[in-house]
Amino acid sequence: MTPSPRPVTVVTGGGRGIGAATALHLADLGHAVVLSYLEDRAAAEQVVAAVRAADGHALAVPGDVADADAVDALFAAAAEVGAVTGLVNNAGLTAHVGDLADTPVEVVRRVVEVNLLGALLCARRAAQVMSTTRGGPGGAIVNVSSAAATLGSAHEYVHYAAAKAGVEALTVGLAKELAGQGVRVNAVAPGMVRTGIHAAAGDADRLERVVSRIPMGRVGEPGEIAPAIAWLLGPAAGYVTGASIRVAGGL
Repeated sequence: MTPSPRPVTVVTGGGRGIGAATALHLADLGHAVVLSYLEDRAAAEQVVAAVRAADGHALAVPGDVADADAVDALFAAAAEVGAVTGLVNNAGLTAHVGDLADTPVEVVRRVVEVNLLGALLCARRAAQVMSTTRGGPGGAIVNVSSAAATLGSAHEYVHYAAAKAGVEALTVGLAKELAGQGVRVNAVAPGMVRTGIHAAAGDADRLERVVSRIPMGRVGEPGEIAPAIAWLLGPAAGYVTGASIRVAGGL
């Protein structure tokens, strides 16, 4: 396959919510996007179809970001499109709402695996293929963190908040490691955004219940997060690394 002259960006969890909005926005900006998804093939293929309908390039790849072999397969598929120049580490879940003491061990483990281990594995692979020191083209990584990383999310999902705090530390540390290798690493920390993550955790009405906490008085939309991610990936943010942009309505 002839390599694409466009930026090639991997978006994990790209079939729904913030990931889907980001993939569509990046495609509008000229990126070839490679989406990972865990189970919902139909949703991922719908994003791919929308990109292709607008004469963009998109590919959906199944796999679990917490599985190193699946991550390797994702980046191998992306390499068939062209040299990877971007990663959006977006895949995540809360899986449970409640006190940590009442959260099953298997849920805690899975949330940490997806939100933190998955981000680490994908960032590790991105560093390997993008680092100019290793023969790569350079590029940018954007980790999707959460306002929960600093708020703690007591009585809701401390396990998720702890994992996202780890993502913030990953962002700072890896940014320093790769600063001289042509790769920038930043994060976006959304607040309460209208996605399916709450319903998937068994609390579909959570946003309506907690909207009063948000200084701006409303929840965010996925399309309001995507431009911040795109800016951090692009040349306008060329001197930005190790930063976390909070997009949380004042939280």
